[in-house]
Amino acid sequence: MRKVAELATKLFVPDGQKPNVQGIVLAGSADFKSELMRSDLFDQRLSKIVLKMVDVSYGGDNGFQQAIELSADTLGSVKLMKEKKLLQGYMDEISQDTGKYCFMVEDTFKALELGAIEDLIIWENLDVDRIVLRNTSTSDETIAHLTKEQQSNENFFHDKETGVELEVVEKESLVEWFANNYKQYGCNLEFVTDRSGEGTQFVKGFGGIGGILRWKVDFVELSTYEEQGNDNPDDDSDDDSDDDNDDYGFDDGDFGC
Repeated sequence: MRKVAELATKLFVPDGQKPNVQGIVLAGSADFKSELMRSDLFDQRLSKIVLKMVDVSYGGDNGFQQAIELSADTLGSVKLMKEKKLLQGYMDEISQDTGKYCFMVEDTFKALELGAIEDLIIWENLDVDRIVLRNTSTSDETIAHLTKEQQSNENFFHDKETGVELEVVEKESLVEWFANNYKQYGCNLEFVTDRSGEGTQFVKGFGGIGGILRWKVDFVELSTYEEQGNDNPDDDSDDDSDDDNDDYGFDDGDFGC
């Protein structure tokens, strides 16, 4: 029992200060888990976060899987509470109009390119694909983020100016793409459900994608800057646009994704 208690402390309180997990499930056969829970050898910091004790019939991986199945409801509740707390913090930023938030795909990507997002929040069933399109005449490639409904509209697959057909080079769920690429933006990635009131509001009211920012970003001013840059691509003069560029900390071409 001493070895088990010491191993648990080593794994879950590595810094000797506070647990690195939110909860623990004790699983085992007979009375060992109950004795461990009552023992003075078991770190009190861990005993306070024991969520459930379950009886398992097997050892090794089979026993581990059985423990997960038997504690699924409890673990689901913990995840839901964490999700509600995260989304409540997000809604607080919006209600207080701090400017330290973003929502919908376009503004979220702008904030990501700025490195401004601290917590990237994505609905786990977000119905958006990341599609790489190639102009069959110029071989130029662009990236579009389209819902399943938008993908049924042929207009999204033709160049707006010339009408040239755009070839689909690559297509991937945006949820999967974020799971594989979020680290390059220096943010935390949090997947949420719509099983809570906050989750439903996030999906229906904010598009199921957004983030809590490290600093305030004015997306209206940012869009104005981008439009001015597109209208004057060869203008290198020192004007207010250059000042805005310095304020936001990005270079021309940062929004190519």
